[in-house]
Amino acid sequence: MTWSAYSSYLVLTILVVIAPGPDTVVTLKNAFAGGLRGGMTATFGIAVGNLVQGTLVALGLGTLIVQSQPVFTTIRWAGVVYLCYLGIQALRSAWRGDYAAMDAQGADVGAFRRWREGFISNVTNPKVLALYLSVLPQFLDPVTSTPLHALLLAYTVAVLGALWLVLLLLFVHRVRGWLQRRRVRRGLDVATGGTLIGFGVSLAAGG
Repeated sequence: MTWSAYSSYLVLTILVVIAPGPDTVVTLKNAFAGGLRGGMTATFGIAVGNLVQGTLVALGLGTLIVQSQPVFTTIRWAGVVYLCYLGIQALRSAWRGDYAAMDAQGADVGAFRRWREGFISNVTNPKVLALYLSVLPQFLDPVTSTPLHALLLAYTVAVLGALWLVLLLLFVHRVRGWLQRRRVRRGLDVATGGTLIGFGVSLAAGG
């Protein structure tokens, strides 16, 4: 792999990771409820999910998953259900609107739960797997490339994706005072919940 090819891959990866998707919305959902720490924990879960999916593709297992219709369908519908579940949670928060009580409860939410939300929402999204499968081969020479080259490309996505989410979280943290206003918070919860359910419906329809 040449530096020129890798540079082109970096540009493409940056464009992909900054495009809003389920990872972004799940991160923001946890940041609104759990502050900077909650968002960072969810981001870590998303990064691990990206690493898992990237590793599967780099080692040739991703193709087997996609080709196995029962496995791929199970993963896809698990993702649909989970995204809709997270969306309903956000809409319930907007409906209740008692953010003082919810913030007190949110402080007691364990880090593992926030990590789990990030990890499951990513690892059950087969579109991430499909992205790796469609993009990586374009930058790998089938004759000279090794699994290490494929892992490098896959892990680049995970690292850049995590860095982008961290930058987003730092911005959210700076304007947290404004975001804590009840009216703003309810609007954000409605938008977050509706978007997550929309992603779930899109995932269901796109299968």
